[in-house]
Amino acid sequence: MTFDREKALNTVLYISKKLEKADFHKVFKILYFAEQKHLAKYGSSILGDVFVAMKNGPVPSKIYDILKALRNELAFEVDTQFEKKLIEVKNSYIVHPVGEIDLELFSETELECLNESIAENKALSKNLLTDKSHDDAWKKADQNDTMSIFDIAQTGGANDQMLHYIKEVLENQRPLHASAR
Repeated sequence: MTFDREKALNTVLYISKKLEKADFHKVFKILYFAEQKHLAKYGSSILGDVFVAMKNGPVPSKIYDILKALRNELAFEVDTQFEKKLIEVKNSYIVHPVGEIDLELFSETELECLNESIAENKALSKNLLTDKSHDDAWKKADQNDTMSIFDIAQTGGANDQMLHYIKEVLENQRPLHASAR
C-alpha cells in the first residue's frame, strides 16, 4: 500500500462536504468503514494509510498526523500551501472543507464505498460509531498498534480468495531490494 497524500486529503474533503459537522472521530470512522468495504469487495485500499487501534476505534495514522499538524500539534511541517487550500481544522477537531474535490482521483468503486459508508454512519452518535468500530479487526490489534489489513478485510466480509488476492497484491508492491534479502 502506498499512501497518496493528495488523495487522502481529497477523501477527507469529500466526507466533510457530505456531513453537516465533520469532526475527526466521525471522519475517521467513515474512512475506516469505507476502507473495510473496499478491501472486502475489491481487494484494494482507498487510502493506502494504516489504521491504528486507538481507544475510540480505528484511526488512519497518516491522515491523523496531517490533521494534527494543521492544528499545530506536530513538530513536522506539512505543505500548508496545498493542504490549507482543501481543508481547515477548526475548534481543535472539526474538519472544515474549503477547497474543491478532485473527483478524478477516485475510481467508481471507491466513491461507491465512500458513499455507502457515509450513508450508513453519518447519523450515528460518537458512542455508536465507537462501539461499531470495536469490531474483530480492532480487537485483534493491541491498543495504539497497527491493525492488520487482512483482519480489516476479513471483518468487512472478504472471503479466502479475496484475502489471498490482497496478499499477492501487497507482495507485488514490495520493493525489489526487499525481496532480494
